[in-house]
Amino acid sequence: MGRRFLTTTALLDVTSLGLAIIVGIALIPNFGAGVETVEVVPLLGTMFLGALLGSYVSARSWASGAPRPSYGRAVSIITIAVSFTALVIVTTRIYWSRPHFVATTIGWLALALAHRAVRRRRPWSENIVVVTREKELLEDLRAAPHANVVDALDPGGVPPTRPYSPDTLLAVDLRAVLSDTMAQYVASLHLAGCPMRGFTSVYEEHTGRMPIVHLMEGWELTEPLDARSPYVSLKRFIDVGLVLLTSPITLTLSALIAVVIPLESKGPIIFAQERVARYGKTFTLYKFRTMVHDADANGAQFALPDDERLTSVGRLLRRFRVDELPQLWNVLRGDLSLVGPRPEQIPFVERFDQTIPFYTHRHLLRPGVTGWAQVNFGYADNEIDTVEKLSYDLFYVKHVSPWLDISILGRSIWTVLSGFGAQ
Repeated sequence: MGRRFLTTTALLDVTSLGLAIIVGIALIPNFGAGVETVEVVPLLGTMFLGALLGSYVSARSWASGAPRPSYGRAVSIITIAVSFTALVIVTTRIYWSRPHFVATTIGWLALALAHRAVRRRRPWSENIVVVTREKELLEDLRAAPHANVVDALDPGGVPPTRPYSPDTLLAVDLRAVLSDTMAQYVASLHLAGCPMRGFTSVYEEHTGRMPIVHLMEGWELTEPLDARSPYVSLKRFIDVGLVLLTSPITLTLSALIAVVIPLESKGPIIFAQERVARYGKTFTLYKFRTMVHDADANGAQFALPDDERLTSVGRLLRRFRVDELPQLWNVLRGDLSLVGPRPEQIPFVERFDQTIPFYTHRHLLRPGVTGWAQVNFGYADNEIDTVEKLSYDLFYVKHVSPWLDISILGRSIWTVLSGFGAQ
């Protein structure tokens, strides 16, 4: 199913590029004026080669499992294609038209997002037979929107006699001790060519969470993270570039907010608080004040969506997440990344380090202005919620990638623009 999905997506992307080129030619009447038709061919060929290159890079980066129609992938594929085309134009001096290039890129992006939107509206799922005793994780998997759990088998029990459809995935809990008959059944299915994977991998892909109970000593997180170290290092340059690029908008909006806050309540405009950063170091985090002055006079408290300490202006700022704009200064300083686990208050970190296994592993990465846990879970107002939120943070630590960051940023930007989904 995965290979067919990737092939279809690549064909649709290339077709979308072809349509965008045609529309661009129609919109730009001077395209190709004064040159022979043959001189235009290298530009068009380069754009198609860039599309194939972007699709190849995206396909190679997929983990095994059921791929999803991702808007972030569309943006990344087009970014790679446009960068490749621009590089060829600069190095070879082939004919090109700036208006046509811009119109084609915009049209291609619109069409690529559109066909993904259509595919995301269609119901699709992966049929899975699970071999595990982990009831809570099994229920999480059942609740995942694209996981169709056909059956759940007891590892120590008797295997079923009925066959499953050929496209059914067998997810085996590798921690469980299989009975002789169940082990023989699993081995037979594997020899027969039945798709088979570890239960934890399937769980991660469908829930976007890390099954913390399956972690042993934390190397399951550090090993994948070490393999992604080139991108983790590059993230710093990307963060600074994006902050500087968007600074005219963010500075203007920040100035307006700074004027409004004192009109409702007395106190400083900026709220500063010590938080825990990468490797357990501390830093001062800045936000626009959204609560009454001295809201933490009684000590560190969980922030709630309907906290009584919030001001009316602060409630609005939080809804659109613009109270966090001053944290872009933290990004420039190197305290934060744009995307990463949210930095927590020092008293909470000291407490959870003692009560929640692997909690400090969320500090293996630079914390973020927004993160995977924020767009999927939101506020944690007790220790049970913190454990669940941690499962998202550890998933991000293990799977950090450009594609995941683009998805998180896209969902966060939608929250800022719409006010919906604020966490």
